[in-house]
Amino acid sequence: MTAPNTRALYLDTSCLLKLFVREPESPRVIELLGEESQIVVSELARLEAETQLRARLRGGLLTKAKHEKLVRQLTDTLTLDPFSVAPFPSEAFERARELATRTKEHCRTLDLLHLAALDCDGLSRLCTNDSAQATVAQSLGITVVLPR
Repeated sequence: MTAPNTRALYLDTSCLLKLFVREPESPRVIELLGEESQIVVSELARLEAETQLRARLRGGLLTKAKHEKLVRQLTDTLTLDPFSVAPFPSEAFERARELATRTKEHCRTLDLLHLAALDCDGLSRLCTNDSAQATVAQSLGITVVLPR
């Protein structure tokens, strides 16, 4: 495990999407992220966000032009300071298995993989809008930033 980075904030997909799809918590996410000097987005979160945008296109919630615009905005945003994209660690699957045994709370697979990626990258802060993931993260000693 890498030495903990107590400054960087790991941004989960539930909050990353709120930058591009207007939801009630979107203004608060923008406000919270504006206070950060280092925001880490894993390739997993990027893939999930792209998949969710594609689902909205296929479900008729987005036009093709709007979908393409949002994907460009996502890509462009992740190149800006204070964002950085972290590769998905190869050891994250094993770490997710180990983390699952350390908590009594249920955590969905993708949420566990996010927590494992955060842990593998030596991060200790998580921004999520997912209550179950937040509960598990806190039980593992991770500082959770909730936008609500």
